[in-house]
Amino acid sequence: MNAVLEQISKIGIVPVVVLDDAKDAKPLAEALVKGGLPCAEVTFRTAAAEESIKIMSEAFPEMLVGAGTVLTTEQVDRAVNAGAKFIVSPGLNPKVVKYCIEKGVPVTPGTANPSDVEAAIELGLDVVKFFPAEAAGGLNMIKSMAAPYTQMKFMPTGGINAKNICEYLAFDKIIACGGSWMVKKDLVAEGKFDEIQALTEEAVRTMLGFHLRHIGINNENAEEAEKVADCFDTLFGFKKKIGNSSIFAGIEVECMKKIGRGKNGHIAIGTNSVVRAKNYLESVKGMKFIEESAVVKNGKMTAIYLDCEIGGFAVHLVQV
Repeated sequence: MNAVLEQISKIGIVPVVVLDDAKDAKPLAEALVKGGLPCAEVTFRTAAAEESIKIMSEAFPEMLVGAGTVLTTEQVDRAVNAGAKFIVSPGLNPKVVKYCIEKGVPVTPGTANPSDVEAAIELGLDVVKFFPAEAAGGLNMIKSMAAPYTQMKFMPTGGINAKNICEYLAFDKIIACGGSWMVKKDLVAEGKFDEIQALTEEAVRTMLGFHLRHIGINNENAEEAEKVADCFDTLFGFKKKIGNSSIFAGIEVECMKKIGRGKNGHIAIGTNSVVRAKNYLESVKGMKFIEESAVVKNGKMTAIYLDCEIGGFAVHLVQV
């Protein structure tokens, strides 16, 4: 997968932006970056799109700014010259796709059926847009198409919102979803960028699904760990489950068989995606991680520790 698309997959949501006035570009970009989504697909169907892409790209070079609704090779040139790092189209125009490939510009054309996907494969693509997602059959349609086209991945757009974003992203053939619910046109027009930032933060937290998974208690040895687990089992009915390095009492308490990370133990924070959560905490919150602590299963990171303690507890992310 192209490096830009790989980064988009770590972000998870691509805000689809319509700007009628370029003066709104900078404050909107700032709201998205601060809200946790340093990415935007600026639709190229307004007169302000080209200038808006330029402003956003220059003001926030760390942001992945792309152009959407690109229909011609001339628009590709204008968008890329303005600073667009990727191109998105509503349909699959072979001329536009070939032109982008020749220029080395990541492109995700729209597809809605198997014939479109086969055309994309013929052009050498491994990621396509699925549009309009809900109207074209939604997640069930994507799953049906993904079955025979095992190497193809999708970026659905159209009808994606806070209620269904997690369901879409749970399917591993979907790299990210395009959506506009956090960048509603009326909020932009009214200059309510604080509200846009709040909606963006809410979208990110919904996507990541952060929650307390369990508390880890350090013990000197296996015997002490079992005593602690027995207490939680006896008092609260947290059933004991003995593992290699620890004993769980339910899913809420992990009793370590030896002194582990953290002065007082550790706290596990569950998330829908460790990879996206790590990217968010690094790029938006400035956190660092202990890379050698990462647990990878079937090529996918499922756990990793933050490089800090909170209240004497080590903290790690865990996939749920």
